[in-house]
Amino acid sequence: MAGERSHDVAACKRVDDGITRVFQLLGKRWTGPIVSVLTAGPAYFVALRRAIPGISERMLSDRLTELVAAGLVVREVYEGPPLRVVYRLTEAGAALEPALTELAGWAKTYLADGERPEGC
Repeated sequence: MAGERSHDVAACKRVDDGITRVFQLLGKRWTGPIVSVLTAGPAYFVALRRAIPGISERMLSDRLTELVAAGLVVREVYEGPPLRVVYRLTEAGAALEPALTELAGWAKTYLADGERPEGC
């Protein structure tokens, strides 16, 4: 037929590059919970560790380093004694809060409840 172009259906169904980049970063285990905790405000390393049950110090340190490199978190060092390190979200990190809130609501509706530690 005159004027018709072939249509590649597969091309229309490709995942968006932005979605790919977001999940390459936020899809890593522990990254979402770290950002979620920081939406409440700046936190010391030890407070983050306590707020995220099951995360090791090494994993928390690694994920925070990645988030700093990605421009979502700022690491601020306060000379001591004792030396204190505080982590806070950047403007870009804080902009994730509405999306995280939506994801949390979706999880409550559609995912089975996970077990929670006593007292939580």
